[in-house]
Amino acid sequence: MYHNSCKDRCEAKPYAIGLDLGGTNSVFGIVDAKGNIIEQVSLKTQGFADAAEYVDACMQALLPITNKVGGVETISRMGIGAPNGNILSGCIEFAPNITWAHDGKVPLAQMFSERLGGLPVKLTNDANAAALGEMTFGVAKGMKDFIVLTLGTGVGSGIVANGQLVAGSDGNAGELGHVIVVREGGRLCGCGRRGCLETYCSATGVARTTRQFLTESEEPSLLRKIEIEKITSYDVAKAAEAGDALALRVFTFTAEIMGKACADMAVFSSPEAFIFFGGLAKAGDLLIEPIKRTYEENVMPIFKGKAKFLLSSLEGAGAAVLGAASLK
Repeated sequence: MYHNSCKDRCEAKPYAIGLDLGGTNSVFGIVDAKGNIIEQVSLKTQGFADAAEYVDACMQALLPITNKVGGVETISRMGIGAPNGNILSGCIEFAPNITWAHDGKVPLAQMFSERLGGLPVKLTNDANAAALGEMTFGVAKGMKDFIVLTLGTGVGSGIVANGQLVAGSDGNAGELGHVIVVREGGRLCGCGRRGCLETYCSATGVARTTRQFLTESEEPSLLRKIEIEKITSYDVAKAAEAGDALALRVFTFTAEIMGKACADMAVFSSPEAFIFFGGLAKAGDLLIEPIKRTYEENVMPIFKGKAKFLLSSLEGAGAAVLGAASLK
């Protein structure tokens, strides 16, 4: 009797809600146990007077898609991946790019739980959500030790060790994008320090390197056809694919910094794999091959030849939604 009632409850709540809360858009997905996004809806993140007004708008957006799957009673849990999301407190903490969350701690998990009739709601930062998504639905399925590096506007990271997400004493562990890789004369980072990994190995960092290389030389390049302040990492990747020497040099420079950083990361968790996700990762072998080469040249001998370097198998906003939905 007990087993049947448990089975009935599980079958009655076959879905989870995932929220990818970005600085521009908030994307909700209803996800089944196999990692399929059954329904999806989005709304703008900004333009709200406070967090309560934001949650009100989210609930209005959620209602139609939850009704399509049989109502909230079919939902077992909700997960949120957000900038400055703290997995221990369930709060967004001093998020600089979210107008209703940059002045303090917003207990967003609790706010959604209350509006969803006490549904369990977990919140973490977006890179941690990506790591959980990879472990549940992606290329890290079956792995217990790996590091996800999200290469977008910045560099985020999610570290899984012994099958557990590394959160640290206060929920803020794993900010590998803010490991300093250039000690003298490093680039100013948004965090206020200089020489952070993300100032070199993010999509923004690639654009900065390209502008630097174009300014420092008169080397011919396809990129000189583009207004220098408007150059993006995508432009650099396309030029590199076309054989542009300067663009290829930018990717080599970027990959060598990342490869050395990964060699340093290996010593504290000995990951089975480094998994790359985000817009810059779409450059594929332009980036991954020189990262692997530089890693092997710089890592301690006991770690040589062990780590895999993989691209995420999860695509676009769906990856972040799946990662959030996998939070338990």
